[in-house]
Amino acid sequence: MLNIISLGAGVQSSTMALMAAKGILTPMPDAAVFSDTGWEPDNVYEYLNILEPMLPFPVHRVMYNEGLKKSQWQDNLMMRGAKRDGYQKIELPVYTQDAATGKKGMVNRICTADYKIKPVVKKVKEIMGHVKNTRLPTEPMVNVWIGISTDEAQRMKPSRYPFITHRWPLIEAGVSRIQCLDWIKDNGFPTPPRSSCIICPFHSDAEWQGLNEKDFEEACQFDEFIRDRGGKQEMGGQLFLHKSCKPLREADLTDPHINQLTMFGNECEGMCGV
Repeated sequence: MLNIISLGAGVQSSTMALMAAKGILTPMPDAAVFSDTGWEPDNVYEYLNILEPMLPFPVHRVMYNEGLKKSQWQDNLMMRGAKRDGYQKIELPVYTQDAATGKKGMVNRICTADYKIKPVVKKVKEIMGHVKNTRLPTEPMVNVWIGISTDEAQRMKPSRYPFITHRWPLIEAGVSRIQCLDWIKDNGFPTPPRSSCIICPFHSDAEWQGLNEKDFEEACQFDEFIRDRGGKQEMGGQLFLHKSCKPLREADLTDPHINQLTMFGNECEGMCGV
């Protein structure tokens, strides 16, 4: 049975990988897979560059949109499914507001499956030695380790693939997120950042403010892009990254009445816990 870590380079999955490297979590993984959405904050890429040499097993970086320009990624996010009469779907769980009635809503999240799960599963099949267009095993062949801690147990979900079994070593070991941070500090490792796409609508105001200037500018440009492309869509109105349904550049990121909370259940830690 292969053991493969779904690595998000955030707090939990990084702690899990380092604990495995030190033999605290067993058996030693055969590999780790980092699913790069292309929208990770700079500090996540920086931390992954530090983490990778410390691990005694290979880290595979995979991407759903490998080889495409970022402008094409944007188009892909806006063009899932059929396009009819100017109607398109967006994969992100963005906020919507009807220009006539002011009614607000939210789009269902599809991005996790395409940008996180599918690239990991594709790499897992490759590591298994699966030959394309041949029948996949119907029995478990791989344990995929997912970085969910005890305080996030509600995120545990079984694998959708019969040849993959999900495992949650931090929960097995009774480790919480705070204990992850303490363990990292006690063992002299640099503190991992929170793993979350820079264009994620689930950001808290503090997280929007915490993006560096380059990442925030990119998020603002994407926020403008989805309104330009989404203004005529039949998706409940105009599209916004911020819960206030105001352009991200104009949103009051210090307004206590905008209840846009950090939602660990929506954190993209490796396979987003699904």
